[in-house]
Amino acid sequence: QVQLVESGGGLVQPGGSLRLSCAASGSIFSIYTMGWYRQAPGQQRDLVALITHGGTTTYADSVKGRFTISRDNAKNTVYLQMNSLKPEDTAVYYCRAILGSYDYWGQGTQVTVSA
Repeated sequence: QVQLVESGGGLVQPGGSLRLSCAASGSIFSIYTMGWYRQAPGQQRDLVALITHGGTTTYADSVKGRFTISRDNAKNTVYLQMNSLKPEDTAVYYCRAILGSYDYWGQGTQVTVSA
């Protein structure tokens, strides 16, 4: 069982930055693929970024060049650095841990980009 706790969301003006954190329980965090997803009201939950245990990253086209996913295995934490935020980035952001058939989600953190 893996528990994921997101933090770092909030209200930011367009063009601003936020860093989300996802702290994971468990001693085998390093072998999980970790991901950030987001869901806007009335929309489906979409992939934002993934990072494998080896550090390979994948990004949605809409965030390439603005967002950076990283992980610190010593701290069991994955991060999402979000720069040049736009109103369309407003959503609840969820952390996900994936290992084969094991699939865990956090409770989400709200990000609102508004003037």
